[in-house]
Amino acid sequence: MLYAILCYDSEEVVGSWSQDQEATTMARLAAVQQKLAEKKQLGPVARLLPTTAATTVRKGAKPLVLDGPFAETKEQLLGFYVVDCASLDEAIEVARELGKASGSEGAYEIRPIATFKPGTGVA
Repeated sequence: MLYAILCYDSEEVVGSWSQDQEATTMARLAAVQQKLAEKKQLGPVARLLPTTAATTVRKGAKPLVLDGPFAETKEQLLGFYVVDCASLDEAIEVARELGKASGSEGAYEIRPIATFKPGTGVA
């Protein structure tokens, strides 16, 4: 089953990392990604631009377009992974490993993905 692992963290904290800290963190995350790719479990991975680049469309009879992020929270959605795991427990283990590699606070939210193209795989 496909799972989205959504990365939430403090944009302010992550944005203040030094170049060395950023490079070290990205290298640790790349090692986890490489392991998943070798097992053909890794789908798209994306890092989102800062929330200052976000636009929100509020649904309704008269949709409202707003500049900025959709929610006022301490942590922001910074990116996501799509992984192919046999179970939720396996997806949780992947999120734990990513969390250890990131070395920062925040959270990974895991959601099963329903696909409209079954059998196409993610690798």
